[in-house]
Amino acid sequence: MRFPILTDFLALVFPRTCSLCQRSLFDFENQLCRICAARLPVTKYYLRPYQNDLSQKLKGLSDIQRVISFLRFTKQGTSQKLLHQLKYKGKAELGNELGRLFAYQLADCEFNWDMIVPVPLHPIKLKRRGYNQSLRFADGLGEILDLPVQECLKRVKFTSTQTKKSRMDRIINVEGVFAPINEQEIQGKYILLVDDVMTTGATLSACANVLLAEGAEKVDLAVIAAGK
Repeated sequence: MRFPILTDFLALVFPRTCSLCQRSLFDFENQLCRICAARLPVTKYYLRPYQNDLSQKLKGLSDIQRVISFLRFTKQGTSQKLLHQLKYKGKAELGNELGRLFAYQLADCEFNWDMIVPVPLHPIKLKRRGYNQSLRFADGLGEILDLPVQECLKRVKFTSTQTKKSRMDRIINVEGVFAPINEQEIQGKYILLVDDVMTTGATLSACANVLLAEGAEKVDLAVIAAGK
């Protein structure tokens, strides 16, 4: 049952605003206004998932099939602002909305995934943030693509931030960090592994290697944003 007066009061006290321009949102808009959504730095990597600069980064790290990113990451750019809102400003629903927007692009492509698996957060970070931004992105994708989202991986070690580490240090930093939760869910499955951002690909490769070692048939990668 809806209570229009209460809804209007809450909208007045806690106005829904665009995560980028801060303008008030219409009822049909979610997290982003139509103008900002239309201006997102979309990559179109889904049209060439086998051969792009992201797939080149992962050569030699993991036997991954396809690599796609929704947005192009640039420092101080739109994608970085969105990721900051998602990870540090409590905008959990923004992750779902970005997943939905990306899924609308992927809906007409031939991707035959069995399920979507998010990169896990360590329990300490999960408690601190209150949600896993990669799981939120996965849920948005799964909602539109009608695919199950399974948390098949867990972090068994707490690692320091990857932000200021070199490529080699990042690879070393995630060795032995991830483990399967339920091996039977993984075996024989074509998995879309998702995360919020890709820099060197060390974290995603480490997760993909665990999934493949536990019997996954194939693994593709998708992230909200990635840079060259």
